[in-house]
Amino acid sequence: MDFRFADEQQMMADTVRGLLAETCRPADLRRLMGSGEARDAARWAALAALGLEGVLVPESAGGLGLSAADFVLVAEVCGWAALPEPLVENAGVALPLVAALARDRRSAAILDRALAGAVTIAVAHPANPFVADADTAGAVLCVRGGEVHLCDADAVSLVPQPSADPFRRLFTLADRPCPTTAIATVAEASAALDAALDYGALFAAAQLVGIAQRAVELAVAYAGERSQFGKPIGSYQAVKHLLATAQVKIEFARPVLYAAAAEAGHGDAFSRARISHAKLAATEAADLACRTAVQVHGAMGYSWEVDVHFFLKRALALASWWGDRRFHLDRVGRRVFDLPLGADRTFAREHDHA
Repeated sequence: MDFRFADEQQMMADTVRGLLAETCRPADLRRLMGSGEARDAARWAALAALGLEGVLVPESAGGLGLSAADFVLVAEVCGWAALPEPLVENAGVALPLVAALARDRRSAAILDRALAGAVTIAVAHPANPFVADADTAGAVLCVRGGEVHLCDADAVSLVPQPSADPFRRLFTLADRPCPTTAIATVAEASAALDAALDYGALFAAAQLVGIAQRAVELAVAYAGERSQFGKPIGSYQAVKHLLATAQVKIEFARPVLYAAAAEAGHGDAFSRARISHAKLAATEAADLACRTAVQVHGAMGYSWEVDVHFFLKRALALASWWGDRRFHLDRVGRRVFDLPLGADRTFAREHDHA
């Protein structure tokens, strides 16, 4: 069995990486933070031109009909760049969710506009306490009572909430949506909402792996430039060990992430345990990598002047997004304690091996 990514999957990620390497550098992030704007219009237009919004939307709904494994590398690259724009949440979670529930003309029209890159859709999912990027969205999908609503963004009152990450604009919804915006009952949307949670956790994990790698790269670069006692600090064994330990943590998290992406479409206890394992491993890798990078930078590492803070703050924000540590430990626990284990169950499926 060949576990390598296909050339097309690598090319998609490389294209996004090349674009973000030119347009989403730390200096670009600082300019955006200074302007107070939510998005860089030129960067977002360039990303929209790549046509990534429909990657996970079925072909029957106007998308590309690809799988989580096709998008996981793109999400990892977005983490590596600390991308402020909601490409991952929009393409990886919101649009597949709307596509699964869009049964009326109005919701289908909103989906078409989102697939064309004209608007984004924010999701207020029960798994998250807040809704991200709602102020720049064209529509908001939310669960209220026993119904799922797809509301026009200008019809929803947003209450801003504090965020550790200056590029993650968080809100709660003040008003109850009117009945005309309901597109499904929670019972009807249960499977789609569960899939959205899985995709959200998986792609958050992918971003965390990208964040971890970038933090180590920043620390390595600084360790090669900063001299102490006449030598670069990176030449000292203690610094090498710190960075090597962080990199090993990343290398152990990556295969867990990729295995979870390959299994994500099954939507059973086995695939969900893999996704939760990936979220846990990626969160630990990002936490260690960012803390190590701050330590390598010394006292100035605690200052916003150091670029690693963009990645540290994003790691802190994503750690509890789409399920915190306890939630994902519980999902892994159900797989370990309630279902059979063994070498013959490595690729088991719930419907065959319950």
